Amino acid sequence: MPETEKIPMVCVVGPTASGKTALAVELAQRFGGEVISADSMQIYREMQIGTARPTEAEMQGVVHHLTGFLPLEQSYSVARFVQDAARCAEDIFRRGKLPVLAGGTGLYVSSLVNGIEFAEEAHDPALRSELQRRAAEEGGEALLAELARFDPETAARLHPNNLGRIIRAIEIYRQTGVTMSEQLRRSREKGSPYRLCMLGVTFADRQKLYDRIDRRVDAMMDAGLEEEARRVLAMPGGTTALQAIGYKELAPFLRGECSREQAVENLKRETRRYAKRQLTWFRRDGRILWLERDRFPGDAALAAEAARQVEKTLEI
Repeated sequence: MPETEKIPMVCVVGPTASGKTALAVELAQRFGGEVISADSMQIYREMQIGTARPTEAEMQGVVHHLTGFLPLEQSYSVARFVQDAARCAEDIFRRGKLPVLAGGTGLYVSSLVNGIEFAEEAHDPALRSELQRRAAEEGGEALLAELARFDPETAARLHPNNLGRIIRAIEIYRQTGVTMSEQLRRSREKGSPYRLCMLGVTFADRQKLYDRIDRRVDAMMDAGLEEEARRVLAMPGGTTALQAIGYKELAPFLRGECSREQAVENLKRETRRYAKRQLTWFRRDGRILWLERDRFPGDAALAAEAARQVEKTLEI
């Protein structure tokens, strides 16, 4: 597709707690845009605090898409995200506005911006139940090892805790005979439908990011994360929450298996580890211009540089 026919899109990515939402909102305000969330857990209606889903105040009047719209008991996939987000981007652009993609779920971001086309989703409830049973009995490592036997490329990108994606990758191969990595390769040959300005937000001093993560976890607990986790984990579909950082770490405390202090410390540790995995994922994409927050004198200077890059890259 010629560049002139592509939809312009700003992407704001990076690790958790780096300030992606605030920057995305600022850019949307400056350029007349709307935000599309690329977060695999903020989609769930019942999971507000633990997923750091932006509040009305944080949105500052900017329209946000694909947040808090799905009941917890319903499943969601990267294939469906690509369909939904692409539809949002096209609608935003046709209304004369700028799509601003913001989030830290690397697979969602890369699949959308690279124009990945997924095979038509077919659902085999018996196969899904079998794989979920095995995941519960054998753990994510066992299923990831199985995936690695026929699709080592996809397996290398997934963490054992990403049970939903591991199961989906196995399902795709069993149902179509084509691995997920082969599907991705075929899609990439067609190129991206977007004219991109990709911005990554992080810190030059990693400890500053980790300190920010620790403070945000404390703020979440003060805001009622314990009560939200108790409620969510007891709901139908609560197993979905066990895949999300912020809920599974509190589950042992809620079962009386550890202290509140230990659960909070575990949550901080796992969030820091997650941030490292996010950085590893996004660092592979050479299109991303990294903005190190601690190298700027303040948020306004960071936003000004981000806006300058948007203007230069997208020529707007």
